[in-house]
Amino acid sequence: MYCDRGLCNTASMSSPVTYTPIRPGLRTEFDIRGARYSVMEWGNADAPLFFYLHGWADAGATFQFTVDALQDDWHVVAPDWRGFGRSTAACASYWFPDYLADLHELLEHYTPGRPARLVGHSMGANVAGLYAGTMPERVAAFVNIEGFGLVESDPADAPGRYRKWIEASQAKPEFSTYSDLGALSKRVAKRNPRMNPAHAEFVAAEWGAEQEDGRVILRADPLHKLPNPTLYQRAAAEACWRAITADVLLVTGGESEIAQHLGVDDEVDLPHDQSVCIPKAGHMPHFDTPTELAAAIEAFLRQYL
Repeated sequence: MYCDRGLCNTASMSSPVTYTPIRPGLRTEFDIRGARYSVMEWGNADAPLFFYLHGWADAGATFQFTVDALQDDWHVVAPDWRGFGRSTAACASYWFPDYLADLHELLEHYTPGRPARLVGHSMGANVAGLYAGTMPERVAAFVNIEGFGLVESDPADAPGRYRKWIEASQAKPEFSTYSDLGALSKRVAKRNPRMNPAHAEFVAAEWGAEQEDGRVILRADPLHKLPNPTLYQRAAAEACWRAITADVLLVTGGESEIAQHLGVDDEVDLPHDQSVCIPKAGHMPHFDTPTELAAAIEAFLRQYL
């Protein structure tokens, strides 16, 4: 096991980070199912625990702004999914069921045999929703932040999808590189125009890894960019959602384009007991409106202490 107090990639940065965490975190690493998992933790181990599960190409550490806005004492555990952030895995492809199995092992590590509180964003919310229906006895409460699933796929697309996956695998996909962390920070800010500039610098420092020549690459395995060879089955996801026994809070951004893009009516298609729409947030409320997001999470999870 390896631990490091605070966020550990700031010492060698070519661009200053002006955001200073109010609640510095602790980074821990351990092995899970053939992957080396990096996990951020905030708060005391004896405080009420909840897990934060990040979205695609994000990292657990960027939940920092929301953690800093929490009013109560919490123990927050935020893993980097395998192949994202500082978590690594020696594999040729990434399969969605592995995230569910990894989550199960994480829960067994931190809260063995006891129902857990889950907060998931986007891809992380989709993982949490499938898991909560697959292992309902292991989830006490679930905050779904912009986790809408995907549109139903057409079985007729299977031959083309397999071909696309094979050809893309041979081409070896790559993520963009940046001249320095400042350039990545500008890219983060451009993609998230509602975001505080200091927060964008912080995110860039978490997403980017500086190379010896000064260039910056993203902390994400390019294999994540491969098209999924298996078609998404929304009906199967909905079957898992119907099996959820935990109470669910659905959090959406009032300015999010994702639901509209997917053609999903969240009030009809997604299971939830309560819902909160944050008016000035897009798809990334933990970037756009962390204070409002923290308030929504706490108001809901306090009911399950």
